[in-house]
Amino acid sequence: MDTAVEATTRTFISVSEVWVPEDGKLVLGEGNYGSLDEFAEASRQESFEKGEGLPGKAWADARPIVLKSMDGSYFKRQDAAKQAGLTSGVAIPVFAGDELKAVLVVLCSDDETRMGAIEVWADTNGMMLLQEGYYGAAKHFEWVSQHTHFPRGQGLPGGVWAASTPMLFRDLGSGYRFVRADSAGRAGLTTGLGLPVPVPGDQDIVLTLLSARGTPIARRFEIWDARAAKVGSSGAAILADGICERDGKLWDDEAPQKVYAFRGVIGRALGTGLPVVSSSSVETAGYASVVALPIHQAGELSHVVAWYC
Repeated sequence: MDTAVEATTRTFISVSEVWVPEDGKLVLGEGNYGSLDEFAEASRQESFEKGEGLPGKAWADARPIVLKSMDGSYFKRQDAAKQAGLTSGVAIPVFAGDELKAVLVVLCSDDETRMGAIEVWADTNGMMLLQEGYYGAAKHFEWVSQHTHFPRGQGLPGGVWAASTPMLFRDLGSGYRFVRADSAGRAGLTTGLGLPVPVPGDQDIVLTLLSARGTPIARRFEIWDARAAKVGSSGAAILADGICERDGKLWDDEAPQKVYAFRGVIGRALGTGLPVVSSSSVETAGYASVVALPIHQAGELSHVVAWYC
């Protein structure tokens, strides 16, 4: 068991929660709220119809939704969010074919120093174009992103699009593969996680999480290949890539790490096909919290991506 990780910097994301369909509504499955107890209590009492609130809108629109400001918006928990200092959020629907499995919601607090990016890219006339994004204080990087497009195979969005698999990019500020390297370096962005977001219909969508050293989205990233471990089966997922600010490279090609259904956080995502959010010290490898997000392609589980804060 890893020892506890010292969290000397604030993370870019403040709240993570999983909303699951039940009797025609979305209800709270689980969440990590840190010390925001009043917002957690308000969330436990909430539910969402299709099209209602941030989770309901992601369900109805069948795509990731970025809410850059809660003031005067459709966000239902505005008063509780304001008291908690939460200002923005992203809702990521998890579909298996046409079936909605869950909606993962991450909520952020904005200030003058919080750097990072959560971006939604979509195939538009043969190019990946930015649809929505939240960047915190990284305003120049936001402008560059709004004026950048990616053909298939280029950059992080284009690479994920071409491979139909999650990808990790390191050293964003100096990496030749990262098209926006100069502005990323100026913003202090260091690590990029890109993943396909399969939704009903024909449009390809890619979600990118770009982490800065000062206010990281996560301190550890993992990509698990689950194509041999279908939901509910006894097959194992294999760690395909991973990076940790404390331990560096996480995987070994000659002795691959494996995880089985229902064993730990990754195993729960494998076994249920649902996102998992946990702050249990037994499951977080010494970190404060972990999110495991399953990716279903062609109606079957293909990967699980995880980030630890």
